[in-house]
Amino acid sequence: MPLKVLLFLLPALVSMQPGNTRADTYPSTYSPLPSTPTLITHATILTGTGVRMDDASLLMADGRIVFVGKGEAPEGVTVIDAKGRWLTPGLIDVHSHLGVYASPRVKAHSDGNEMTDPTTANVWAEHSVWPQDPGFSRALAGGITTLQVLPGSGNLMGGRGVTLKNVYSLSYQGMKFPNAPHGLKMACGENPKRVYGERKRLPSTRMGNMAAYRAQWINALKYIFDWAAYNDKVASGKDGIKPPKRDLKLETLAGVLNGEIIVHMHCYRADEMLTILDMADEFGYKVGTFHHGVEAYKIADKLAESGVCGALWADWWGFKMEAYDGIQENIALLDRPPGSCAIVHSDSSEGIQRLNQEAAKAMTRGNRAGLAITPERAIRWLTSNAAKSLGILDETGTLEETKMADVVIWNGNPFSVYAKADQVFIDGALVYDLDDPTLQPVSDFELGQLTGTEQ
Repeated sequence: MPLKVLLFLLPALVSMQPGNTRADTYPSTYSPLPSTPTLITHATILTGTGVRMDDASLLMADGRIVFVGKGEAPEGVTVIDAKGRWLTPGLIDVHSHLGVYASPRVKAHSDGNEMTDPTTANVWAEHSVWPQDPGFSRALAGGITTLQVLPGSGNLMGGRGVTLKNVYSLSYQGMKFPNAPHGLKMACGENPKRVYGERKRLPSTRMGNMAAYRAQWINALKYIFDWAAYNDKVASGKDGIKPPKRDLKLETLAGVLNGEIIVHMHCYRADEMLTILDMADEFGYKVGTFHHGVEAYKIADKLAESGVCGALWADWWGFKMEAYDGIQENIALLDRPPGSCAIVHSDSSEGIQRLNQEAAKAMTRGNRAGLAITPERAIRWLTSNAAKSLGILDETGTLEETKMADVVIWNGNPFSVYAKADQVFIDGALVYDLDDPTLQPVSDFELGQLTGTEQ
């Protein structure tokens, strides 16, 4: 069957295959904490939609945002006077390894790279997440309310990522963002070719990377058709028909081809990103976000035209050859074309604690280049654009009526080096307070440990 015909039929055929690609397998058991109606007044509000409101209010009730700006508050509501302070949506990190490369960084906690095969689309990062990682509470103090935990980048197709609410739980399922799509972590360039080239295996070159990707997509297409043929025979009433063998790797790839799983692609060079986009066209899937992308500024128009987000560092560059041609205006330049989707990510257990400052660095460089980036624009790099990348923008990422009440009160402009998160709310519940030690979560792993101040 011609490839164009195959791609036309793909959505219907993928729906016939076994297994689940969304949250109904290992489902989220997350339940919002109890909360009381809370009115925050006299704040400078950055809504995440490109709007700034001065001396404005926000009401949260039943875990949701009731109004932003002005409105009638019910009697008995808890009132927080935020005069002189700033209010933003909860920050979202789309590229984290918390829980899979947990603290303390010892070999026993290295669970992010299943480097036993170039393609491990069958593994899920959530099955490595350790909820007791102290990094989660440190990130919460930095205003992070949601994060995507990804496998590492040692493989071409490293496995599924998971989106988490940054709350304490005994299990990762208690943190799992309800109904968030899965993501497939893929990697191009130096990492996979180095890992497997040292083992004298395919891939050992960039052309080997591409050949291996394409072979897997071809296998996934055959898997789809095998299951479609089986279902056709069953529907026709034939007896004794054996189903194809279920394959977890191909099940994930089929989910990508069907648009149910979002591709998050580790890629640095502009030419490689363009090649990956061509491959996506060949096999009829969509790249959701290029991560790291130090040369994204070179193809900003193309990425915007393709509807692809860029999750980038503010100023990491030069640590290997494919990261050599980075500039500190990268994020600001990516954010210029209409329809662009620029994101600041961390890829760091420390950087996630100061993601607002990373965005501030990128904003400063953009302003020095004459791009006139305002706080209400830059906050989208940490909130709405990040939520779009993860497929959860309808629930979080902006301060709008009916959305999840994921909210941060800052002691001042969040893009100041002196900015601290005073209070953090997740689904309307106060989960962190800078002035209240009882609302500064501590991991079970840390309980009973000496801090250096005990005698």
